[in-house]
Amino acid sequence: MDLAKSFFPLLGFFVLYKETNMKVFVTGASGFVGTAVVQELLKAGHQVLGLARSEASATKLQAAGAEVHYGDLEDLDSLRKGAAESDGVIHCGFIHDFTRFAEVCAIDERAIETIAGVLAGSDRPLIVTSGTALVSPGSLATEDMPSPFNPAWPRASERPAEAATAAGVNASIIRLPPSVHGKGDHHGFIPILVNTAREKGFSAYIGEGRNRWNAGHRLDAALLYRLALEQATPGARFHANTEEGITLKSIAEAIGQQLNLPVRSISAEEGAAHFGWFAHMVAIDCPVSNRWTQEQLNWHPSHPFLLADIENGVYTR
Repeated sequence: MDLAKSFFPLLGFFVLYKETNMKVFVTGASGFVGTAVVQELLKAGHQVLGLARSEASATKLQAAGAEVHYGDLEDLDSLRKGAAESDGVIHCGFIHDFTRFAEVCAIDERAIETIAGVLAGSDRPLIVTSGTALVSPGSLATEDMPSPFNPAWPRASERPAEAATAAGVNASIIRLPPSVHGKGDHHGFIPILVNTAREKGFSAYIGEGRNRWNAGHRLDAALLYRLALEQATPGARFHANTEEGITLKSIAEAIGQQLNLPVRSISAEEGAAHFGWFAHMVAIDCPVSNRWTQEQLNWHPSHPFLLADIENGVYTR
């Protein structure tokens, strides 16, 4: 009897352990954010089925300890199969081709709709990736605010996520900041600013440079993805920024100091020529709160801030 009393609580522990460790299908699994998400999931004891469209991506996933699922965001059958084989899905994938931005946004929307269709009628969580930048330009954005559709920046990942939630899918949204920073960031917004400064011979900001970006470290974001998956909250929006707002002037100054280049203010008209298609993002003012996210998921970011990464040479070595 004493043995039974000691055994059954232990049995309950193993049942709980089994229930809380999942096989997770991750799109964008070999990308800058996705690789950190994969590592975070594996470290926590989850299994990962990572979407790979090339042998190089597959090799990276295998080396990390993930199972490979061949396909891409335009191969809807591969997405259906990956979702069907998993206990939950984290959608990090996005085609970062700004020369056909409207087209890749439509591909993203179809991918989300396809995955959600597989998860319908179950409690399996779906975590969809969006952004913080355009939630409430010019004022502090909070998680309760819906993201308005902007034809000039037509990424619409929240729209299919919200439709899925309305249809009963256990879907929630993680909004990434304009700068998700850290080692290995070669194609994000900070590298664009760095490369532009090198090309033009000076680091620039527009006007007084008081407009703000919010930012977050990739490893803190990865932890947030895992917590959102494990504590699935249908319809929730989570903010992955660890800083509410950093002025573009301070970012330009940090880049100029690291590159030993002058720092200059340019007009909005000059900005269009200087930054090209990216001028809109350089000028945007997007402070963002993450207070509710931290409280809801007990998420405590602990990695370096953006200016520290720039000043430590992460982007200029």
